[in-house]
Amino acid sequence: MSHRPRKRFGQNFLHDQAVIEHILACIDPQPGQRLVEIGPGQGALTRGMLQRAGELDAVELDRDLLEPLRRTCAPIGMLRLHNADALKFDFRSLRHDERRLRLVGNLPYNISTPLLFHLIGQADAIEDMHFMLQKEVVERMAAAPGGKAYGRLSVMLQLSCEVSPLFVIGPESFDPPPKVDSSVVRLRPLAAPRLAVAQHAAFSTFLTKAFGQRRKTLRNNLKGLLDGGQIAALGIDPTVRTETLAIEDLIRLFEAAPTPE
Repeated sequence: MSHRPRKRFGQNFLHDQAVIEHILACIDPQPGQRLVEIGPGQGALTRGMLQRAGELDAVELDRDLLEPLRRTCAPIGMLRLHNADALKFDFRSLRHDERRLRLVGNLPYNISTPLLFHLIGQADAIEDMHFMLQKEVVERMAAAPGGKAYGRLSVMLQLSCEVSPLFVIGPESFDPPPKVDSSVVRLRPLAAPRLAVAQHAAFSTFLTKAFGQRRKTLRNNLKGLLDGGQIAALGIDPTVRTETLAIEDLIRLFEAAPTPE
């Protein structure tokens, strides 16, 4: 299937068969599961998942890829293609019974963060997610308090999901080769999310302020929301840097802060 990767779609097609097999082994697709692929591209993973599960939904923005995908996948299994922008797509619409969705994708680097935020808003419909992303993004997603990688993305994802980096993929496995290493990560929505989805947008805004200037103290970053005494009353040292705080501490600060008008 020949199709030139398009820069505007952030396309880097996976072609390394050993890597493809490794990813499929991590996903372990089974018949009867509700598998959904985001950005199937030229079908490197699509064909393997169809062989194992028999059916699959795929969301693809590039309409030039749809017919070649249909043609090559028709003999293998039932592929339902949705020509749509994953950032705007309602993934809940693909859940027709009690089975939750298993999402898979080689996510374009240019939309990975907003797409992850879009998906955690629908986490109640999702069983798990296996994504290929920029290695540095995966490090931020999985980061623990205390390091430079820990920030708003780490907190927002770990509010709703268990984040497990699986393995690193070099640029040579893709066409065209990206300028950075990639990683495969597994996200499993938590049975009991730490914060209601309805509060995510306000909490994300709060985190932008809290992590705003990383060299400043928590008290300085939260100026105008909470003063040093209010922070200390929560059992949190107002002179620490935000990146040292556990997610539970950040939630308590958020809940104590005035609600934005």
